[in-house]
Amino acid sequence: MIRVIQWATGGVGRAAIETILDHPELELAGAWVHGADKVGTDLGTLIGRDPIGVAASTDAEALLATDADCVLYSPLMADGKTLRAILASGKNVVTPLGWFYPDAKQRERYDALCREHGVTLHGTGIHPGGITEKIPLALTALSGSVTAVRAEEFSDIRTYAAPDVVRYWMKFGGTPEEATSSGTADALGSGYRQSVYMIADALGVDLDPELRVTHEAAVATAPIESPIGVIEPGQVAAQRLRWQGTVDGEPVITAAVNWFMGEAALDPPWEFGAAGERYEIEIAGDPGSFTTIAGMHAHSRDLGAQGGAADPGGSRAVERHPGIVATAAHCVNSIPYVVAADPGVRTYLDLPLTAGRAAPHLHRAHRSDRSPAR
Repeated sequence: MIRVIQWATGGVGRAAIETILDHPELELAGAWVHGADKVGTDLGTLIGRDPIGVAASTDAEALLATDADCVLYSPLMADGKTLRAILASGKNVVTPLGWFYPDAKQRERYDALCREHGVTLHGTGIHPGGITEKIPLALTALSGSVTAVRAEEFSDIRTYAAPDVVRYWMKFGGTPEEATSSGTADALGSGYRQSVYMIADALGVDLDPELRVTHEAAVATAPIESPIGVIEPGQVAAQRLRWQGTVDGEPVITAAVNWFMGEAALDPPWEFGAAGERYEIEIAGDPGSFTTIAGMHAHSRDLGAQGGAADPGGSRAVERHPGIVATAAHCVNSIPYVVAADPGVRTYLDLPLTAGRAAPHLHRAHRSDRSPAR
């Protein structure tokens, strides 16, 4: 069994614990938590299951000394010092917080650290970290003479029950000037730029030196109920951000997000369109393709109450948001492949095809008396 430590137990962390416990090749060895109120809590209890005999801890040094093969590193914000300490302890790292496709200088630095300690670092996730580069690249294999790739998110932020993130990081509820000059595009760009460059390098596209980055905002025309309270007319209620790799000034590779507080009272009058919340991937080539990915969004702010795990911290709706669960699952399902990989930074271009695992009741170990020999 591969022993895994979960680093942080927010929405992604709790969903990751569930997925680890259900994965036939993994064993949960511990978890780091930020809040003292969680210390000593059984990790099974923390996610609303029966106790499993493994407790949450704030003692990073003790966890780094624990016998484990991999750490799933998912705090709210990445800390390079902590990440390097985890790698130096001889543990592989899977994280949704970056390192999908680091630039040459950063990769050289982490490659050297990983080789020194015989471990692997892998960044993954959903958008960025999967739908923005991994899946588009797979789809381009069905085309020749690719001329453009676009991966775009359309999300209703009213279902995202993380008010501090929505207000202070995503900058909803302020003025358009505050939102578009906040540095959000730069902060998010640390991930989306990697997506653009990974696709460009894999396809052999010679991009212009600088990416084109745009950030637009729409305001409410009537009061809108939101996770941060009522957004009043004139305050930011929707945003569009784009990161584009160009050739001679023409867009070739695009990663984009569209965040709306609904679509009923916006100026400009932006809309999701008939397809609603979704991810879109468009490949222009011979032939081209257009793919819609649905099912990764919460369609109700009460989704977390519909069979979700218990949440003493009050973020239950975030925890069971399908996109959060998908992010966690992509990380967890990568662990066996990362542990088996050669030391160094390993991206999607370096690892074999990763896959999930069947639900526990479908595993062959549980059905050996009924399954035919192969």
